[in-house]
Amino acid sequence: MEVKALAKSVRISPRKIRLVVDSVKSMGIDEALQVLQLMPKRAASPIAKVLQSAVANAINNAQLDRSKLVISSIQVTDSQVLKRFRPSTRGRVHPYKKRGSNITVIVAEKGATN
Repeated sequence: MEVKALAKSVRISPRKIRLVVDSVKSMGIDEALQVLQLMPKRAASPIAKVLQSAVANAINNAQLDRSKLVISSIQVTDSQVLKRFRPSTRGRVHPYKKRGSNITVIVAEKGATN
């Protein structure tokens, strides 16, 4: 059985989050949380939070055993983009985008076949 958790509108660029996500894909829960705790990237904290939420959902809502849980998949998608402008010389403006992300974590039991 698969259980998921979702974090919407995380104010970190999806590209930066994917760098951290790629390092913890297909790990066990405890190992991934340890790696995220020691990682010096800013994106590690929201990913760890979503992972802990997915584990809590699996334990409390689906009555799964924590020791058998493994990360099935982690997906990072684009969220809302804030368009901002920087004043420039001679009355011009330079536009830029502040990107956001949605993080989806799916955990499943080791022996589960779907």
